[in-house]
Amino acid sequence: MRFFRKTSIDFMGKRNMWYTISITVIVLGIASLAIKGFHFGIDFIGGTEMIVEFKQPSDVGKIRSMMDGAGFPRAEIKAYGNANTVLIRTESQAEGTTVGDKIKAELNKTFSGDSPKVLQEQKIGPKVGAELRRNALLAVVSSLIAMSLYVAFRFKFIYGVGALVALFHDVMVTLGLISFLDGLTPWTNFEIDQNMIAAFLTIIGLSMNDTVVIFDRIRENQKIYRSMGLMELINKSLNETLSRTIITSGTVFVITLILFLFGGEVNRGFAFALTIGITTGTYSSIYIASAIVLDYTNRKLGKVKQPVVTGKPSYETLNQGR
Repeated sequence: MRFFRKTSIDFMGKRNMWYTISITVIVLGIASLAIKGFHFGIDFIGGTEMIVEFKQPSDVGKIRSMMDGAGFPRAEIKAYGNANTVLIRTESQAEGTTVGDKIKAELNKTFSGDSPKVLQEQKIGPKVGAELRRNALLAVVSSLIAMSLYVAFRFKFIYGVGALVALFHDVMVTLGLISFLDGLTPWTNFEIDQNMIAAFLTIIGLSMNDTVVIFDRIRENQKIYRSMGLMELINKSLNETLSRTIITSGTVFVITLILFLFGGEVNRGFAFALTIGITTGTYSSIYIASAIVLDYTNRKLGKVKQPVVTGKPSYETLNQGR
C-alpha cells in the first residue's frame, strides 16, 4: 500500500533552512533545561512518594500546611490526573516506612472526614536513586554510540556520524520540550523516571530504523544510478521510501497519541516522549542524517562553491575508502 506515488519532493534543496530550525529548537531546549530544568522521579532522587485520593476535590494548600507541620517543609504536592487525586513527594529519608506511615497518619488526622485513600506508595533510598540515575544516563549514551558504530560499519563512517547527530537531535528536542512544557498544564506534569528513560531508548531505536532504511535505499540506488548526482540520488531515495515512512511512523504516532490522551497520568510522560520522538525521528532521518551525508560528500569532493544539483560524482568516487 502506498499513500504517495512517484513523488518528487526536493528534500535536500531546503536542508539549510531545516538545519537552522533544528539548531534553534535545540538551543531553546537547552535554555529551558538551564533555566527551568526538569523533575526527576522518585526512583532517581530517593525519598517517599504517595498518590492519595480524596472523596472531594483536594485542597493543595491545606495538604502543604499539613506536610509543613509534620516536618516535611519542602514536599512536592500537585494534582494527579483529576481534582480528587494528588501526588505527594518528599525527599526526606528514614528507616523503613517511617516517612510514609507518618504522612498517612497526618492525612487521616487532618482529613478525617474526607477518607483519604493511598493508591500508591513508593520509597527509594538515595544511593539506589543515584545508581539508577547514573545507569540511565549510561544506557542512553551507550545506545547512541552503539547504533552509530553499527551504521558506520554497515555503510560508511560519515553515515554513522549523520546517524549519531540525528539521534542526538531527537533526544535533545524531546528533552527540551519536556522541560519547557512541564507544569504548564495539568496534562504536562512530566518527570524523568525509568518509564521516561525507556521512552528515550525506544525513540533511539525507532529513529535508527528509519535512518537505516533510507541509507540502505541510497546505497542500492548508488549501484543502479551510477552517473546520477548525489543530491538527486538522495532525493530519489527519500521519495521512494516516503510511503513506507509515513505508514510505519504514522501508525506508531497514532498509538502513542491515543496513549497520551487516554492512557492515564502514569503513562502520560512516556506517551508524550514517544509521540514527540517518533515525529523528530522521522524528520531527522531525512533532514539531519541524510543531509549531513550529502554536505560532507560534496565538501570532500570540493563542490562547496558549485551548485550541488549539477554535481555528478561517480559511484566509485562516492564509495572511496569503504
